[in-house]
Amino acid sequence: MLALAGVLHAFQPPSPPPSPPPAEPEEEDVTAKERTYEFNPIQAENELKVGRFYMRRGRWKAAAGRFEEATKWNPQSAEAWRLLGEAREKLRDLAAARAAYEKFLELAGDSRDAADVRRRLSKLPAAPPKAPAP
Repeated sequence: MLALAGVLHAFQPPSPPPSPPPAEPEEEDVTAKERTYEFNPIQAENELKVGRFYMRRGRWKAAAGRFEEATKWNPQSAEAWRLLGEAREKLRDLAAARAAYEKFLELAGDSRDAADVRRRLSKLPAAPPKAPAP
């Protein structure tokens, strides 16, 4: 039986020459596409997990980006707004931190974290007054 297998192997046609590697796909212009978000609490929670991971490592910009994504997937996630405020505060983007904290208080003003967020807000410089409309 082994002899027959060896004979059959000897009579196989030669394999075709290797094909050239596929061309690299062109990079997409991500700025040209507007990403659409639909309510997706599972995706929001995944973004929060990754954002917390970055926070633990002190990577505030990456964390803020993930928390921003989480607020887009689930705008009613008070935790995402609170964490976004903390990350923005660490980045010294105080106006964005204030906005995120205020959104948190709007959503969860009676939560156990509300007192801490109010304290953080009181330490931020006051928001500049808005210019009157012409």
